[in-house]
Amino acid sequence: MRVDASGPEDNANAESSARRKNMVPWTERFSYSLSDFACNLSFSLISTYLMFFYTDVFGIGAAAVGTLFLVARIVDAFDGPFWGIMIDHTHTRWGKSRPYWLWFSIPFAVFSVLCFSAPDMSMGMKIVWAYVTYIGVDILYSAVNIPITSILPSLTSNPQERVTLSTIRQFMGTLGATIISAIALPMVAFFGKGSTTSAHGWFMVALIMAVIAMIIFFVVFANTKERVQTVQSKKSIPILTSLKALKKNWPWVIVIFINFIYWLGMQTRSQVTVYFFKYNMHDATLASFILSLQLVALAAVVVTPWTSKKIGKRNTMLLGMILAILGQLILWGGSKALNVPTITIGTIVGYLGTGFVSGLIAVMLADSVDYGEWKNGVRAEGIVTSFSSFSAKFGMGIGGAVTGIILSAGGYVANHVQTAEALRAIEMNYVWVPIIGFGLSAIALLFYKVDKIEPKMLADLDAKHARENAAAKDAGNN
Repeated sequence: MRVDASGPEDNANAESSARRKNMVPWTERFSYSLSDFACNLSFSLISTYLMFFYTDVFGIGAAAVGTLFLVARIVDAFDGPFWGIMIDHTHTRWGKSRPYWLWFSIPFAVFSVLCFSAPDMSMGMKIVWAYVTYIGVDILYSAVNIPITSILPSLTSNPQERVTLSTIRQFMGTLGATIISAIALPMVAFFGKGSTTSAHGWFMVALIMAVIAMIIFFVVFANTKERVQTVQSKKSIPILTSLKALKKNWPWVIVIFINFIYWLGMQTRSQVTVYFFKYNMHDATLASFILSLQLVALAAVVVTPWTSKKIGKRNTMLLGMILAILGQLILWGGSKALNVPTITIGTIVGYLGTGFVSGLIAVMLADSVDYGEWKNGVRAEGIVTSFSSFSAKFGMGIGGAVTGIILSAGGYVANHVQTAEALRAIEMNYVWVPIIGFGLSAIALLFYKVDKIEPKMLADLDAKHARENAAAKDAGNN
């Protein structure tokens, strides 16, 4: 009979070795990255163009739209954590996070199309329609988007592999957003017989993108695997227990704040881009060109694993925030001179900065899952990462509300020559609100210290998991 003489230290060494070798195959890496590509095909269309669709196509006032976005964020205060708790209570043969792509991709696609439908009805019913369809797509977006982040700690326990996965995911996500930015208005004009305010044109674009996204989600479901399984992760975690993972989890608090304020600034800029070039620059077609420059962010995304390895994740993101602020200032100078080349340069610099930022948020949240377990003994991937979607959407919603309030206060009137006050309101949303968001994010990053303690944290978790697995094995043998 063979006697297993290995002890906890041997098990810890074996698990540490497994962590180093815990690499994800390229087929799975690419499939995982397609999740963000699919999300952005539909949701970037919504986040970038829905306000324009509501005001200039569907005929709803800017203030009413801003209120809608704010109300939707109140709903998000519940739906984000709800999906996180559901993930923590989900145990299927497919895993905890993967099934949500199978179950909710079709409903998400349906509501994505309904958002860009413009039925002929009274103004009151139009507002009701907008509330039902937008809040509906928002809830369903959480159902397919939160698993993208919650599954990351389960795909690999290798810290650098997480950066690689998140980088590839962000590359594809940015590519999806760039494609939408570049082709949405031309496609609308094509289906709308030359008009960018054609209701039929917007419906057709939303339909095409939703169908493509739905098919991609099925591919992601089929080709990913939740391979990191701890004793705790195989059990349903009571709600109160899962909330303990957030106790004194300061890295999580910082990342959630950054996710909120960063996306608030990004949303105000993206959703007034069409307004800015249509009214301030007198050429709406430039919006597609400027938005397509998101492609340059891919250069920063590609080098993010290298920079995070050399200078740390915190410093890489901080560099991104500084570049984003610099880009906005250059853009402002170009807007005052109505100089398109200067605006283009500022946009490129800004997108390089945001390329460093967006790829690391999910990695830092995955790290906060580890930190919560390290500090509090509770590993709750669902509840910890669910606040990523909540904070981002809350920031985007507040950004939408701020945009509507500023436009309304400036006297914006759709499809009319704008007053000087209205033009300044558009500029405020396009230039200065994003600068405030990037600046506050940079300040918050100064308090992020996980990079320094990560080696000890991971070593301690390796030992903890080895002890748990050994105990579970002994209990099984008995």
